[in-house]
Amino acid sequence: MEGKNKIQSFTDLEAWREGHQLVLMIYEITRSYPKQETFGLVSQMRRSAVSITSNIAEGFSRQSWKEKTQFYYVALASVTELQNQLLISRDIHYLKNDTFQKAAERSVTVKKILSGLISKTKTRIQ
Repeated sequence: MEGKNKIQSFTDLEAWREGHQLVLMIYEITRSYPKQETFGLVSQMRRSAVSITSNIAEGFSRQSWKEKTQFYYVALASVTELQNQLLISRDIHYLKNDTFQKAAERSVTVKKILSGLISKTKTRIQ
């Protein structure tokens, strides 16, 4: 979609759309976490996931390419943070391996698409 049609909203960005699917996945996954994790790992994971799409949205609305890139980098850092939290969840047995695999793969997809968006945006700065 990005190359074919004019992007008019942050929701048109593939990075946001894939990130949004990751957010939904994280909310679904964390529903089964123990109650004592509500203000711990559950909160952290949901915040990290939401931060990805929120920073993509905010970056999209910024006027300068430099500012856009900064927000996209924050989104990228949030993906990395979430990847760490997924590893912790797996290692303390909150996540089954197949669920971990699906979430980890989606996070890698988001990271790749976001890296492409950053590269494309950075070329506009120079």
